[in-house]
Amino acid sequence: MLDQYKTVAGYGEDEIVIERSRFIGYAQRATTEEEAVAFIAMIKKKHWDATHNCSAFVIGEQDHIQRSSDDGEPSGTAGKPILECIKKNGCKDTVVVVTRYFGGIKLGAGGLVRAYTAGTVTALNAAGIVARILHQEVVVSVDYHWWGKVENELRIRASRVKDTVYTDKVAVHILVPHGEEDAFVADMIELTNGQAAITLGEKEYVEVPITAVGDEAERS
Repeated sequence: MLDQYKTVAGYGEDEIVIERSRFIGYAQRATTEEEAVAFIAMIKKKHWDATHNCSAFVIGEQDHIQRSSDDGEPSGTAGKPILECIKKNGCKDTVVVVTRYFGGIKLGAGGLVRAYTAGTVTALNAAGIVARILHQEVVVSVDYHWWGKVENELRIRASRVKDTVYTDKVAVHILVPHGEEDAFVADMIELTNGQAAITLGEKEYVEVPITAVGDEAERS
């Protein structure tokens, strides 16, 4: 498992108009090539009457699957810019389709690259980019005598508390960034004079929102 990576939060769509052409950007998380291909097919079916449905996707921890399609636009002016924008934003397991309805004004090669990049940024922001950061669940169980001290320490640290269970003891489930769990456990043991019972749970990802970007020239 990667310590962290970026992807889209889920489905998103948004539209921009450039020189009378409508560019509708769609983004979705896809963990397999089959999921990405199915998403592209769905958008193409939805916009069967569009001038173009250009697309790209990046799949896998090491971005080992990368595909793009110009769908009739001049070679390298649509699919590649979409792909490069996904990669520039560091997104994995992400598929984007930018649908174009031609408005009567030709944009030229450079204009198309900027337009499809802008459409991709629009789609990514509509879906929401998140950093998925690997955390280790740490369960700290203490007598009620120690709970106030532990709770206060967690508040000071701004720790990410997943759950708190009250029985004959208090068991608090904390998500600690991967790699910091040993130091955290040591601190909890010291804080409670060795009275805390500590166990490790599963590793899981915590998602933190990020804003998508393009080139400055493309956003001006």
